[in-house]
Amino acid sequence: MTMDRRSKIVIAIFAAVVVGIIITEIVRPKPINWSPSYTSTDKIPFGCYVLYNELPTIFPNDSIKTVEKSVYDVLVDRDTTMASNYIFINEYVELDKQETNQLLDYVDQGNTVFIAATGFGWPLLDTLNITIASDYNLKEGTAILNLTHNTFNNEEFKLSRGMFNSHFTSIDSTNTTILGQITYTKESFLENQPEVKVTRPNFIKTPFGKGHFIINSTPQAYSNFYMLKGNQDYVAHTFSYVQDTGLLYWDNYKKSGRIIINSPMRFVLTQPALKWGYYLGVLGILLFVLFRGKREQRIIPVIEPLKNSSVEFAQAVGSLYHQNKDYTDLIHKKLNYFLAYLRNRYHIDTSQLDEKTIQVLALRAGKEVGETKNLIDFVLNLKNKSTHTEQDSIELNKRITAFKQ
Repeated sequence: MTMDRRSKIVIAIFAAVVVGIIITEIVRPKPINWSPSYTSTDKIPFGCYVLYNELPTIFPNDSIKTVEKSVYDVLVDRDTTMASNYIFINEYVELDKQETNQLLDYVDQGNTVFIAATGFGWPLLDTLNITIASDYNLKEGTAILNLTHNTFNNEEFKLSRGMFNSHFTSIDSTNTTILGQITYTKESFLENQPEVKVTRPNFIKTPFGKGHFIINSTPQAYSNFYMLKGNQDYVAHTFSYVQDTGLLYWDNYKKSGRIIINSPMRFVLTQPALKWGYYLGVLGILLFVLFRGKREQRIIPVIEPLKNSSVEFAQAVGSLYHQNKDYTDLIHKKLNYFLAYLRNRYHIDTSQLDEKTIQVLALRAGKEVGETKNLIDFVLNLKNKSTHTEQDSIELNKRITAFKQ
């Protein structure tokens, strides 16, 4: 009794501790996720949820199309008769050779590509004849962004967190227009050397064929953190160089925060029909196991049925009559049993087995009148005989059996 009570107390304490841990984890404030994402659905500091939802305001005449696949697939299938813009924002936009060629053809046909990234692949950099570098500081400092156009010349936008101080170190000055600059403090790693403030281009526009590439090397400025910190005008000013053509592609594929499925079932999970079929199948199995486990009962032991002693008794009595060869008594008993059968089953009066009774019996039993009459005549004949043989007993048994079938 004492051991049982002690066990209950231990279990109760353990359950209380588990519940306390769960409640603590639920109410505890989650740490801020500072990782770069730039996806349209992420509300973390370096996501692009705010910007994505402001695109209809910035581009009121554009239809926003969110891209969830590679650049190559989008540009191969697009309507080439419609002018459009393509926006890429990420810490680094990885473009392979095929994607670069499709993007160059896209701009060459008169469209605009806007890229905000610290890099986007060597093939495109080499084609546009530009290079990008970053100045990392051991401690975070404040970078100041400004635009070169006279309309925005007096505005400055300060950025203080997550900055790589990325800028263009080389551009094709004959074709490229510098639209904005970044000013930051460059640390010196030598003793007694003062820190130097430098200003470098970080926002350019370069033509290619009939279209333009507009490139910004400070993608952090387009994140939720800085959009909500009073730098939303910088984003609006930079997008003012993108014409409101009617269709705007928003890249949501080449993102640091894009969810990538590495499961062996990634094909099934990427197809809506297969994914829901899989989920419903798993749910059905769980429900089956749950309800079957509740309804399953213990195995019922097999109980041997009681033996039919009346059959054994009848066999014993029959064997006794057969051994004594008292066929007359046996036949009388068979006749009495048969007549009782006729009364109970066909509801006829067997006290008078005349022609009318035979016709009624044949009708109710579904037998021929002649067949029924022969049976009744044989029964009457046996009743009137004083002695009977074994052959009489066998013949009676055959006729009764044939009548009952």
